[in-house]
Amino acid sequence: MKIALAQLNYHIGNFQGNVAQMLEAIDRAKDDGADIICFAELATCGYPPRDFLEFNDFIHLCEESIDILTEAADEIAVVVGSPSRNPSVLGKNLYNSVFFLADQKVLKEQHKALLPTYDIFDEYRYFEPAKEFDIVEYKGCKIALTICEDIWDLPITEDEHHDPLYTICPLDEVRAKDPDFIINVSASPFSYSHAEERIAILKANVRRYGIPMFYVNHIGAQTEIIFDGGSTVMSPDASVYEESPYFKEWYKVFDLEDVKAGNQNIEQKQYKMQEIHDALVLGVKDYFGKLGFKKAVIGLSGGIDSAVTTALAVRALGSENVRVLLMPSQYSSDHSIEDAVSLARNLGIKYDIVPIEDIYAAFMNELQPLFENKPSNIAEENLQARARGVLLMAISNKHGHIVLNTSNKSEAAVGYGTLYGDMCGGLSVIGDVYKTEVFELAKHINRHGEIIPENTITKPPSAELRPNQKDTDSLPEYHELDEILFEYIEKRKGPKEIIAMGHDEKLVRRILRLVNINEFKRYQTAPTLRISSKAFGMGRRMPIVGKYLN
Repeated sequence: MKIALAQLNYHIGNFQGNVAQMLEAIDRAKDDGADIICFAELATCGYPPRDFLEFNDFIHLCEESIDILTEAADEIAVVVGSPSRNPSVLGKNLYNSVFFLADQKVLKEQHKALLPTYDIFDEYRYFEPAKEFDIVEYKGCKIALTICEDIWDLPITEDEHHDPLYTICPLDEVRAKDPDFIINVSASPFSYSHAEERIAILKANVRRYGIPMFYVNHIGAQTEIIFDGGSTVMSPDASVYEESPYFKEWYKVFDLEDVKAGNQNIEQKQYKMQEIHDALVLGVKDYFGKLGFKKAVIGLSGGIDSAVTTALAVRALGSENVRVLLMPSQYSSDHSIEDAVSLARNLGIKYDIVPIEDIYAAFMNELQPLFENKPSNIAEENLQARARGVLLMAISNKHGHIVLNTSNKSEAAVGYGTLYGDMCGGLSVIGDVYKTEVFELAKHINRHGEIIPENTITKPPSAELRPNQKDTDSLPEYHELDEILFEYIEKRKGPKEIIAMGHDEKLVRRILRLVNINEFKRYQTAPTLRISSKAFGMGRRMPIVGKYLN
């Protein structure tokens, strides 16, 4: 038996486009003599469709897509994920299903049992969990059909303490029927640690059941969620027969007997900065492409955050589609302007210099009576940032460009940014990248030659909103700040646990308080491309008015 995997970039709600690329892959698989071709979870409608699932017309279009694919399953079986209706009046109206189409009919429809509700997932909001489990028989083979999370409720290693999230294990339910291999259709999003976890869970499943597994995943970005692919074929000895390239569409046909024999091992090497770089480039590219936009505008300050954002945008969109504004104030240093100009020239992008000193002075002249001779404080600093935001949004409105936000995760965490100023934009590119990682990413971008000026990387970070200002005037050194933030945000450790690690108690409590009281800012910001296991946005839901640590 020959089994094809098609790792495709789906577009939520673009039924015509999604089906068209699946039909193309089906024709290719037929020509290659494949017996089965496998597509990903919810491939007909894209993942995650969210509240589109509450529209009857949306589900009808999903059903029409399955009908079209069923007609194409005349010389080959098609395995594809799609929502299906729950015929019972009890429970949710829908199932998250995988369809096995063959001989121009639905040979099997298996529903997803384990519906994740953690981090970015909210599947139980829409779907009823499966309560019945079976295999499908095709051309003399017995096949276990599973969907994404259905294989994730196992310990990664046999000696690992395991606290199951669910009360059943779907593959255990069909084990007695002695399947010959497993197909898993997935929508498993990227984080820089997830590829390693994914391979570990695939190995854990194959060790447990002793049969091959064919795992197919999405690639592409759906607003903030990025899919890296990593579709994988596992031999029965729990070795990786082949793992697909990351962040690329991919198709390949496998001979089941060769997979059983396990005569090769093709596993992708993982490099954190390369993965983050490729994920962010894909995230920007798909955000623009799927929304129908082409051009971006960025405020380029001469600092490292805007430099890295601009370099990533050029790689995603092309130099002809990226424009930057340099908006120096009376506090901007000459070297910042020079660094920004050097970067723009290195990248071959259009740049304009629009000083804000006169704009700021005009604002101050009008506001002076209202400021009532109070001493200068953050109000004057924020006014400069908001003047820059107004200019960027003006270019956006006039030319149809999307403003890309340049804030990093460290700043977003502690509120080191100005609402309606430097926090404006349609997409936050590096908002899930800590400041220390931004420096690493800059060095990665420069690994084959200087793109980002060296001075941008080595100079002390500064917002340049007052004379001789440095970030460390208000914040600890970034290496210490980021370690505390990581333990609180990603590891969910409380203050006592973080202090026990050796951090100063006063500093820890101050930093954690800043994180909590600035939730209102993050609530109003652009969607953030997710590259970690706990990004700000839909995967981290905190109350704005919570008292904890305040």
